[in-house]
Amino acid sequence: MIRRRRLIVAVIAVLAVALIAVVATIAVRALTGGEGPKAAAAGATSTPTPKPTPLSPVQALLKTAADPAKACAVSFAGDGIDHAPMLQTEGVLFTGLPIPERAGSVFAGWYPTPEAAQAQTQTERVNGSQLTTCPDHQRTLHAAWTTPEQNTATAAKIPILMYHQFTTKPEGEDNWLRNNYVYIEDFKAQMDYVASQKFYMPTWDELNAFIDGKLFLPQHSLIITDDDADPTWLQLAVPVVTERKLLTTSFVITGERKDGSPSPYVLQRSHTNDMHRAGDNGKGRMVNLSADQVAADLEESAKVLGAKEVIAYPYGHYNATAEEGVTKAGFLLARTIDFGYVHIGTNKLELPVVRINYGDTVNGLKNNIG
Repeated sequence: MIRRRRLIVAVIAVLAVALIAVVATIAVRALTGGEGPKAAAAGATSTPTPKPTPLSPVQALLKTAADPAKACAVSFAGDGIDHAPMLQTEGVLFTGLPIPERAGSVFAGWYPTPEAAQAQTQTERVNGSQLTTCPDHQRTLHAAWTTPEQNTATAAKIPILMYHQFTTKPEGEDNWLRNNYVYIEDFKAQMDYVASQKFYMPTWDELNAFIDGKLFLPQHSLIITDDDADPTWLQLAVPVVTERKLLTTSFVITGERKDGSPSPYVLQRSHTNDMHRAGDNGKGRMVNLSADQVAADLEESAKVLGAKEVIAYPYGHYNATAEEGVTKAGFLLARTIDFGYVHIGTNKLELPVVRINYGDTVNGLKNNIG
């Protein structure tokens, strides 16, 4: 009897232990989502894979830069502005800055701070006449606006200066092109005046928008150009505009010159590819060819320069057919040799100029540009 009782007690004890184990297992599964002790233990020791932080639009843009060391992501801010950041290259002229539009307003330029945009201080306005500067590879430009009425009331008239060749001789050159050769010391004095007066120097896309009444340009604006890319321009005058950081356009005959720009401040634009020579009637080939032939020549020129925008008519000769060819080739503007100033509504294919000749001094320049 004693042995039988002991056996019964032992069996009951074993059953009690088994019951406790079952209850414990159920409790663990309940606490660990049904995966059991092994899964709970594995979960406690595993490290979840972190999700990468999405790149901002600026960071994503910078990652596409061919030269990360000089990359600059430019963002745009202000009322009515919804432009994606734009990639620029530090140390190179700003290129293709947007010219936004807003109903009932006229865009008045980009500025480095909201305060400068509000004040519209001309000397702080940022455009493609300046080399890109960019701390930490990014910066923000702020939009300024004015009214159509104020834009019209300003009545800005923009002079386009036209130079040709240069000479180191105070007495000038003794040939039939004598009038084309500006004495280099006169040129230096003229450029010193332009630099000291801090003229605003519009880009060609800005001039195009100004003519349409979509962009405000201050009265104190100026464009400098040279025709032909003559060796005297390259050797004597380019160092002058570069030292003074003055944006200048050189109209290049691409059939004769295919070299890149001689200066970060010099834009090279088309003086045609092979139309700077006389045609059948003694005038330039541009007024002797069909519109399709003119367009084909200008397309060749654009391939060399990598830009269209504006051309200068060789010898200043143009007619309706030449203008049709310019438009067919996709150019927006064409510069003549006719005297005058660009204002809102000027014919874009007949831009006038202020020609600078031998003997013209800085005082003469002041009279023409203010």
